[in-house]
Amino acid sequence: MNKIIKGIALVCVLVCTACSEKQTLQEYYVENQENPKFLIVDIPASVLNIDAVALTDTQREAVNSLRKLNVLAYQKKDDNEAEFTAEKTKVNAILKDDRFVELMKINTQFGKGVVKYLGEEDAIDEVVIFGASDDKGFAVVRVLGENMNPAHLVQLIQALDKSDFNGEGLEGVADIFK
Repeated sequence: MNKIIKGIALVCVLVCTACSEKQTLQEYYVENQENPKFLIVDIPASVLNIDAVALTDTQREAVNSLRKLNVLAYQKKDDNEAEFTAEKTKVNAILKDDRFVELMKINTQFGKGVVKYLGEEDAIDEVVIFGASDDKGFAVVRVLGENMNPAHLVQLIQALDKSDFNGEGLEGVADIFK
């Protein structure tokens, strides 16, 4: 009987500790993928039309490290202010996790934001761009790749400038911030 009670106690402790884990950004995306209040767009790297562009070796390395972009956006409206604040707070809490390393803060006339990454300094697996406007809403962009180099992010942006990518799939996200 004593062993049964100890076994039940152990299971309860395991269940409680498993439930207390912090939510990840991936879990947040999955949790809200069917929620009509969120706009979620997955963009494979192939859609960026960078392959046909003349790239430098560094730019090609940056492009080859990119796999896809996940975009999650939430539009603020007059009737959802409390929910908007709650969702923005959840994202901020997730991004405060010590695993995220801050690259830069963004402060523009359109809103505030932050760029963070997961992984090693010279081998990034995920870059997260979070931007929010108290008037319009917020967006989280996950740039997923393998061993991305932070020094190559500028090269990636230059490669995108050379490509013929014209924002396919991002129309709904842009509409949120108009």
